[in-house]
Amino acid sequence: MSITNSKVDLYLKEGCGRCPLGNTPECKVNFWPNELIKLRKIILSSGLTEEVKWSMPCYTFESKNILILSAFNDSCAINFFKGALLKDPNKVLEKPGENSQSARYLRITSVTQIKELESVIKAYISEAIELERSGAKVEFKKNPEPIPEELLVKFEENPDLHSAFLALTPGRQRGYILFFSAPKQSKTRESRIEKCIPQIMNGKGIND
Repeated sequence: MSITNSKVDLYLKEGCGRCPLGNTPECKVNFWPNELIKLRKIILSSGLTEEVKWSMPCYTFESKNILILSAFNDSCAINFFKGALLKDPNKVLEKPGENSQSARYLRITSVTQIKELESVIKAYISEAIELERSGAKVEFKKNPEPIPEELLVKFEENPDLHSAFLALTPGRQRGYILFFSAPKQSKTRESRIEKCIPQIMNGKGIND
């Protein structure tokens, strides 16, 4: 088993801290304590490195992001950053949004479900690691609101920025795309992107 990260211990105790509900009973993390602990144990058994990015537990292989743990009102989930490349023979993955091209979620609502899917979860994690080891990349198609070229360049320069963007909700992603695409001049688009990078890295939307 990999070494646990004390920051994830804090996350499981107090939440992500990105909203006023952190460290309160209303924090979504507190809705799924047993499920998140069980998922953490399974993920760590795969040998991934446990980190905290965008205030959430993130698991990496050779410094490359593989998956992230999330908590919602109605479920918790494993989010595979390159989930679209997974074969998913068990049909358990879903898109976080209609236009999501890379990330895929495995939603969890009970410890019983985790026990039933444990071998599947481990197999999917192993496949995700092998995909990263092979250098496989998701071929992005144009969205209804195309990602501006200036943002794609930033993603190439800063893979962590790309991962942070993929970790946002589809609505937050679309908000940024519309905001960045609005100016006619490339320099203005670049300026907007630069100013918003810290906010994206902190897991926040354009209006948060």
